[in-house]
Amino acid sequence: MAYRDPALKLLSHVYWHQKKEFMFERDDYPCWTLFAVEEGSFFYEIRTEQGEARFGDLVLCPPRTVFRRKTIEPLTFHFIQFIGESHLEHEAAWKGKLSVQDLPRLTSSYRYLRSMQGWDEESTQHKLHLVNDLFRIVQMENLIKESSPATIIDGDMDQARGFLTDHAFGNLSMLELATSLGLTPVQFTRRFRKAFAQTPTEFINDLRLTRAKHLLENTTFTLDMIAAQCGYENGFYLSRVFTQKIGKAPSLYRSMHRV
Repeated sequence: MAYRDPALKLLSHVYWHQKKEFMFERDDYPCWTLFAVEEGSFFYEIRTEQGEARFGDLVLCPPRTVFRRKTIEPLTFHFIQFIGESHLEHEAAWKGKLSVQDLPRLTSSYRYLRSMQGWDEESTQHKLHLVNDLFRIVQMENLIKESSPATIIDGDMDQARGFLTDHAFGNLSMLELATSLGLTPVQFTRRFRKAFAQTPTEFINDLRLTRAKHLLENTTFTLDMIAAQCGYENGFYLSRVFTQKIGKAPSLYRSMHRV
């Protein structure tokens, strides 16, 4: 499945923050419609495909296609509509849920999209670049997977990653998760790293720090309040981890990224 940058014409870009429910549970758009999730989750159904989408997922609905959806958790997302070249309509793979693994890159793209509020020619071109870039990231990640045919998908680790994603911001016991898989913590860590090139703890920290960055950029919450929403014990511990991993103290990051 190949993707080439089509001659897109951007029709709409709306940033929704903490939307509790959709106005309509089904819609039929005359153009390509993209739901790019920053936070929260929702159920979707496009033709025969259905599932849940959350941060890291792009849900793409082709033109003149019934799109059913329902929020599961309050949803923060980019609603993007565009017209593309006709070849996209014949690419069956370019619909439904497209997942991005490079979460730091995705977070950066979303931040740039939020900052592009105008519809002047320059802002529109920047938005078009970012939308194309989202699709390019998906394609590059797919190509990397396809270029390693000898890689065996570890179903247990895929299931574990899903569990970690769903429970990243609450109390987590890696020991209990490893035990449920019939593994010791060391075995679990080794197999997870082999499957995803990072340890479970690194994966959880990526998710938590991504949410922390989002809250620093978009709220006036105290560090303790942010820590509570990101699964950290307190603001002091969050600050230590954030500074170590991001290279900047949370207060400095917030001052540099307020839009």
